[in-house]
Amino acid sequence: MSKSLAGLRVLEMGRIVSAPWCGQTLGDLGADVIKVERPGVGDDMRSYGPSFAVDANGQQTPESGHYLCSNRNKRSITLDITKPEGQEIIRKLAADSDVLIENYKVGDLTRYGLDYESLSKINPNLIYCSITGFGQTGPYAKRPGYDAAFQGMSGMMAVTGEPDGGPQRVGVFVIDEMTGLYASVAILAALRYRDSGGGGQYIDLALLDVGVAAMAPRTIEWTLEGKIPERLGTKSPGSAPAQVFACADGYLNIQAGAEVHYRKLCDALGLEELKEDPRFAVRKDRVINQDLLVSMLEAKIKLRHTKELFDDLVGRGVVVAPIYNASEVVNDPQVLHRELFFEVPHPTAGKVPLVKSPIRLSKTPVDMFTAPPTIGQHTDEVLAQVLGYSNEEISTLSSIGAI
Repeated sequence: MSKSLAGLRVLEMGRIVSAPWCGQTLGDLGADVIKVERPGVGDDMRSYGPSFAVDANGQQTPESGHYLCSNRNKRSITLDITKPEGQEIIRKLAADSDVLIENYKVGDLTRYGLDYESLSKINPNLIYCSITGFGQTGPYAKRPGYDAAFQGMSGMMAVTGEPDGGPQRVGVFVIDEMTGLYASVAILAALRYRDSGGGGQYIDLALLDVGVAAMAPRTIEWTLEGKIPERLGTKSPGSAPAQVFACADGYLNIQAGAEVHYRKLCDALGLEELKEDPRFAVRKDRVINQDLLVSMLEAKIKLRHTKELFDDLVGRGVVVAPIYNASEVVNDPQVLHRELFFEVPHPTAGKVPLVKSPIRLSKTPVDMFTAPPTIGQHTDEVLAQVLGYSNEEISTLSSIGAI
């Protein structure tokens, strides 16, 4: 069955998370993604523990779980871009590609003549997407940076955690992943413009910019009112009651800020009088007086067993959710029904468990997956089939360490 991006070639010079996440998204949609890695080393994420795939004998392979999560549906080639021969291969691939994604530090690829200005002369229709920590311009442009640094600089850590605790990081590489998604959107927009006759263009994406954009709903508290946003634990800054509550034997995430849900929650807890209490009449009032409201709700909720209250609230149409660990996520009936987890054959690790793309398209479904490649798995294939190199030429490149 045809894929949305079938026939599109993407050259990914990416490592860690953001650029690979973008490449994987485009690969899921059918693009031919060629991942360029350093000979003998590969993507830094390959060695990022603690989880690694195991082979048929139960022995640990070099394929880390973090690498596996962001590199399916790609081909891997190894190139030493510090060598003229490696640089020439990049130029030839760029000449035959629609998109190039890279997340090197500012100026690194310019040293090798692999920057946008150089490659766009070879291929004026090339969409060239650079992902960096701080962007291509500004006083911090040449600084390195990782996801956690930008969780801090964007204000995300300052509003994450308990009110009486210190700043906390989110449990996944959320800014990296969001940057990869923003990059995918930007690339598709640039392709649309190119296909209308506008030619290729350059995309400058920064993790800091993405983090600041993501924090807009909290930062606006400062820009509108001069109020520094605070850590609220699991509470919502603009809705109540909307947080995690402790039951007699566990926790429930109850989101009853909307009027209809709030009234149903009061009924479920035998607190009908709160529905007409003027202190909690509308959402804004409940937010202002939520400490008092929550204390009243907590007194009732802590007496109820988790499953019993959950079933009661679901039956009444209140938005409520369990607090799952990873095992519970994998085995949830809805997750199983949506077939979000699957196994794919891997060259060295038998079958590896992965999470599917959440994108569901009716005419061009995202349902074909290849395993994240081993380092350099497709070097000979790409050089021969895409660029027309002979076996002798490939052997020579290998002997001089260019591949």
